[in-house]
Amino acid sequence: MNETVAKEWLKAAYDDILVMEKIHNESNLTHMTAFHAQQCIEKSLKSILEFNEKKVPRKHDLLTLKDHVQPYIYIENEDLLDDLNDLYIESRYPGSFGLLPSGKPTIKEAEYFYVFAKNIFNDVCKLLKIEILS
Repeated sequence: MNETVAKEWLKAAYDDILVMEKIHNESNLTHMTAFHAQQCIEKSLKSILEFNEKKVPRKHDLLTLKDHVQPYIYIENEDLLDDLNDLYIESRYPGSFGLLPSGKPTIKEAEYFYVFAKNIFNDVCKLLKIEILS
């Protein structure tokens, strides 16, 4: 068990939550909420792998990470993970900057991404019995 490194992943994921708490209601920053939601989930899932001394892939794909952690945790809503993957990739290229097929995420979608990521983070903390304080 590598609890120390797992905790570092979760601390980094918590930083993404703190950012989302400040911006998820800002209509001009919905794409950034999606970006930080993706990052929070990615880091949370990587903490599970680290905790269980499994190889942490140098990939950002949430569906791939979900498959790797499936023995430890069940995550619903692959469609949302796929949307966050797309938004994360697109946010790295200035022309698209975090757009869904329908355009920039709405406030409602940003709120949903935020809650979804925060729930996964909390579930992972409970699973690993690691408490992250600000």
